[in-house]
Amino acid sequence: MNLLKEGDLAPEFVANDQNGNEIKLSDFRGSKIVLYFYPKDDTPGCTKEACSFRDANDVYKEKGIKVFGVSTDSEKSHQKFISKYNLPFTLLADTDKKIVEDYGVYGEKSLYGRKYMGVNRVTYLIDESGKIVKVFKKVNVSEHAQEVLAAFGE
Repeated sequence: MNLLKEGDLAPEFVANDQNGNEIKLSDFRGSKIVLYFYPKDDTPGCTKEACSFRDANDVYKEKGIKVFGVSTDSEKSHQKFISKYNLPFTLLADTDKKIVEDYGVYGEKSLYGRKYMGVNRVTYLIDESGKIVKVFKKVNVSEHAQEVLAAFGE
């Protein structure tokens, strides 16, 4: 894993959201952005993390902070995940793994002694100018939305 660092310019990306709409990072210049990477839709840890952002959504909206979740799952998988848990933010379908590779979150993982390649749970906070202001390498899935707000000074 070769993560980006605080102070780096966030790499531009273009990806489809859960509805097939094209989303470009540069379209959100002037906004604070949470770009959170997670391994897989509808798994226990990923669900807790997504629901923590869902439960804090009113505060994020009030502060003008945009939340984007990114995994290598398909648009259809994202639609089901959003529908099942009533998620009010955008999920990006990075099926070609371009974003996860550009952001350094795709790499070797280990589960029960078995090694495999996958998406690591990492969150980047991006300021209005497109600069990374905080990197969360260790994420407490249940409290992550509150940690992010605190890091933004909100």
